[in-house]
Amino acid sequence: MDITATQASYSAINLLQKLSLVTEQWSPRVVAEMNDYQFKIARIQGDFIWHSHRETDETFLILEGTLRIDFRDGSVTLKAGELFVVPNGVEHKPYAEEEVKLLLIEPRGVLNTGHEGGDRTAINDVWI
Repeated sequence: MDITATQASYSAINLLQKLSLVTEQWSPRVVAEMNDYQFKIARIQGDFIWHSHRETDETFLILEGTLRIDFRDGSVTLKAGELFVVPNGVEHKPYAEEEVKLLLIEPRGVLNTGHEGGDRTAINDVWI
């Protein structure tokens, strides 16, 4: 459905305000969509699981804190204001010593644990 200019709502999304509504760790919440891509905010701390996304890249944009993403052959450390794209199929494991607030950009339907599943798999497509 196309939205005409007279029907559109023109208001900015404040990512930090939205993050203040999220209390759970490792539970991404959708704040916007662009075509088939979702913009998801999350609070994370500690170690995640090794996983990959076979069909898509995954973008991490750090809003607050420091995130390390481990790979089988190295790692990258991201600070506030930095962005990194994990290529599709690359196994990775995010780690945050202190709480990190971030924005994930990925296609609609992508699970946070990829095809690994398990206890850390968050409910998908939850808007805030």
